[in-house]
Amino acid sequence: MKIIRNPGVSSWPELLARPVFDREDLTTIVADIVNAVKLNGDAALRELTKKFDGVEISDIEVSNEEIEAAGAEVPEELRAAIALAKSNIEKFHRAQIQQPLAVETAEGVTCWRKQVPIEKVGLYIPAGTAPLFSTVLMLAIPATIAGCQEIVLCSPPDSDGRVNPVVLYTAKLCGVTKVYRIGGAQAIAAMAFGTDSVTRCYKIFGPGNQFVTMAKQLVAQFGTAIDMPAGPSEVAVIADETSIPEFVAADLLSQAEHGIDSHVVLITTSEDVLTESLKNLQEQLEQLPRRAIAAEALKNSVAVVVNDIEEAVAIANEYAAEHLILAVDDAEAVAGKIINAGSVFIGNYSCESAGDYASGTNHTLPTNGFAKSFSGVSLDSFVKNITFQKLTADGIRNIGPAIEVMADAENLDAHKQAVSLRIERAAGDF
Repeated sequence: MKIIRNPGVSSWPELLARPVFDREDLTTIVADIVNAVKLNGDAALRELTKKFDGVEISDIEVSNEEIEAAGAEVPEELRAAIALAKSNIEKFHRAQIQQPLAVETAEGVTCWRKQVPIEKVGLYIPAGTAPLFSTVLMLAIPATIAGCQEIVLCSPPDSDGRVNPVVLYTAKLCGVTKVYRIGGAQAIAAMAFGTDSVTRCYKIFGPGNQFVTMAKQLVAQFGTAIDMPAGPSEVAVIADETSIPEFVAADLLSQAEHGIDSHVVLITTSEDVLTESLKNLQEQLEQLPRRAIAAEALKNSVAVVVNDIEEAVAIANEYAAEHLILAVDDAEAVAGKIINAGSVFIGNYSCESAGDYASGTNHTLPTNGFAKSFSGVSLDSFVKNITFQKLTADGIRNIGPAIEVMADAENLDAHKQAVSLRIERAAGDF
């Protein structure tokens, strides 16, 4: 990791910059993939799967028999762990259900808002170097609670053309209606436009690499909603002299091992914590099966030494991390000062891994600084809020004249006429 001490404010954007591919080249590559699927459907999916995944597939959709059989491959211990996580995630997301609340804004004028599920949603589950069955929990559970009618899932096939059995088991457990053995930008395009095999979805969810993220942004231009521009994983850790360096190192590595384009940031007020954390980082790194991936990610990551917690918080808010860990004294008070983060982990025992798997919060979060303007996935992500209003004769008499004045001021005569006719009719309803 690069080490920066007491950086000036003007240098923060540069030192906190995430690693990225050349965006122009990335856009061109992904646009070609998206257009191929839009034009050629299933044929393009089979061709692209052979090109990028190195496997020929005949059936794009995974059969019910294959899904049922996958369950037998999941160890009982893992089933129990998934069940615990599922329970906690359900509790947290069910609490987000909102009941319609009617408000009488004026006498005779009643307004309310109602949550309505999005009918068809698509879930993308990465499976490159690590099949993320935990993301199935995070996406399918709120989709099911919301009442989405069709919940389809895409995940890349392995060298045998199979979707990871734990992904399939979790998908069935959480209410997914269809599973497809396709990945990458081509999977996003398939869910956005639909093919003979793949159901067209109204909104697409899920993390992925920069190709997947770019595909989501491109299909959004054609009218398909997306959850957010969720890309490579990242974590920031604020640590003071009360932190536990062994924990800090483990938290940094837990994100670095995701991929070579992952990004981790350590912000500390203590030189001793910096030294001990980096020492532990190196020791733990050597023990990791994915150490080559983590080591590559660390090359593009940074440790920052600052004067005090206030400066650390300011840098963290500028970075707007996907995950932010507060390994500091009086962490709850510090948490109150955080305004830009996807999810915050308070205190030495609140590891980011808890949120990734089983605390109950959602781990599909904004990255690349989008936490300044985007929220993570929640129940709200799977519903539309439709507003309703009901006016009685008294209601149109009460607010109608004001509407006439405003419509007249905007030179919208038909708008005014629609009100004037009703006011005239309502005058006879006394």
